[in-house]
Amino acid sequence: MTLLPYRANVGALLFNPAGQVLVARRADMPNAEGAAGGWQLPQGGIDDGEDLRRAVLRELAEEIGTDRAEILAEHPEWLSYDFPPELQAMRIARKYRGQRQKWFALRFTGRDADIRLDADPHPEFDAWRWARLVELPGLAVSFKRAIYEDLVREFARFGG
Repeated sequence: MTLLPYRANVGALLFNPAGQVLVARRADMPNAEGAAGGWQLPQGGIDDGEDLRRAVLRELAEEIGTDRAEILAEHPEWLSYDFPPELQAMRIARKYRGQRQKWFALRFTGRDADIRLDADPHPEFDAWRWARLVELPGLAVSFKRAIYEDLVREFARFGG
């Protein structure tokens, strides 16, 4: 059996002036405020030939309605995760075994009012909030937790 490839992806840790990170709740996984699983960092696919820095700003604009951000740092490595068995029925999981991601830390240069989850006709998220960087692993679904732990270590210098 041939293994499926990883989907190339970018992810964003968007820091506000207080050093908090934007997390958003998936619209397809509504849950209680404190429950793990529904909250995540903005992330998304890379178009063929697309510059990674442009891709992360485009993904922010698509997912949270604004690209008012400056890139602070890029994770030195590509990080990957496999889709768990319960997601195998998803369309994307039939083409890819998981995602291979390049992560960026960004400084938010806008105002909270610039964040518009309804900017896309099919929003991925239904709520957002600012969280402390150290909270990220506890908010993540289990198959992304190791990546979020790595991101906390790598980008700790930007967190408040």
